[in-house]
Amino acid sequence: MTASSNNFKHKLPFAEKVAYALGDTASNLYWRLFDVFLFIFYTDVFGIPAATVGTMMLSARLIDAFSDPIMGALADRTNTRWGKFRPYLLWGGIPLLAAGILTFTVPDLSEPGKVIWAYLTYIAMMLAYTFINVPYGAMMGIMTGDSQQRTALSSFRFIGAFTGGTIVAYFTPSLVAYLGQGDEALGWQLTLAVYGTIAMVLYSICFFMCKERVQAASPQHHTPMVDVKDLLANKPWLVLFSLALIIMLTISIRASSGTFYLKYFLEREDLISSYMTLYMVALTIGAASTPLLTKWLDKRKLLIVLMLAVAVLAGMQYFVTKDMLTMHFVIQGLIGFCLGPKSPLVFSMYADTADYSEWRTHRRSTAMIFSAAAFSQKLGGALAGAIIGYMLSGMGYVPNMQQSPDSQQGIVWLMTLIPAVFALIAALCIRFYSLSESQLALIQSDLSARQSDANHDL
Repeated sequence: MTASSNNFKHKLPFAEKVAYALGDTASNLYWRLFDVFLFIFYTDVFGIPAATVGTMMLSARLIDAFSDPIMGALADRTNTRWGKFRPYLLWGGIPLLAAGILTFTVPDLSEPGKVIWAYLTYIAMMLAYTFINVPYGAMMGIMTGDSQQRTALSSFRFIGAFTGGTIVAYFTPSLVAYLGQGDEALGWQLTLAVYGTIAMVLYSICFFMCKERVQAASPQHHTPMVDVKDLLANKPWLVLFSLALIIMLTISIRASSGTFYLKYFLEREDLISSYMTLYMVALTIGAASTPLLTKWLDKRKLLIVLMLAVAVLAGMQYFVTKDMLTMHFVIQGLIGFCLGPKSPLVFSMYADTADYSEWRTHRRSTAMIFSAAAFSQKLGGALAGAIIGYMLSGMGYVPNMQQSPDSQQGIVWLMTLIPAVFALIAALCIRFYSLSESQLALIQSDLSARQSDANHDL
């Protein structure tokens, strides 16, 4: 059955926006854990070298290079009585729970055995995450066809995401200590069991309360290779792919090195929870401000302003001495606020590029668009992990010890100057994005007319 014109421009009820947001709250119980704590878990608890961790994170992304588009093609071709993408919210919860627990399990093995275990469980966890998160992300493109509604939905989504991240940042250190009762490895394992169970409940709520409305105006019989060719010919999407990768480098390098920065440079490990929680709250406020900010500036200009601000703030932090704790917190909060709108804006723009692709080719491959977007983010996170691992190793990092001046300097660069450079590159990259608001209005009007014509032909 083909979606009607009214469905294409459907205004989403508040409860459905909240339910969709809960899906990303669930995902970020995992993603933010990977982003903030996984690297230091591998080096300081699991017990493998920093360079090995960096190589593992990077090499695992080679598998994602295939798994993400395969998942996108599979989801685009899924047809059930519950829809195309919603069923994966139910099917994927248990595999993700199991993979998360195994990843944060420390086996009684030699170092080579531990490395093999780390590779296998980390890859399994990322595959399980892909299985549920690619269809979840693609749902936004077919819940409504209205660009402003998508921006609002995307804002709700990332308020949910950053709420999940705030839970992880605030509760994880104390939860690991409480559940482990002196056994840190056991604490991590049980913490993942708690987070995974909560995530399954939230995914179920998202499944039951969200609806899929927008469908392609004509039957979809093309092969996955056609999807890939359409993707590579979609210039606005290519810009967003590059942009998301660069911004994720900015975010992940700061997030993963932040725990090292607090523990070894500021020498205030006790502040990790409050420092990261402030950042997540600031991200949430920034995401919630996105609809208001887009009334003053269009998406493209707003992203340029925000990334330039991040570059300036991160560069400033390099000159802040370790005793100026208040200034460190102020800069952390401001960077969080500036990065908060990034995710709602970029993912709303991804949905717009799906419309552009259908308008140009008469084929709709929403999940392929979003799966490749997810790969861009994961690749950015993996490159960030590799940069951190190789730099820490090259600077002489030794876990759980007083760091040398060179090692401390490397940690400071990772937290300040290196993210500043990537933020500046991101601001330059955005200039190449070509879809204007007026062009989008024309595209969506044409697609709505096609759907109405298809209805009349039924």
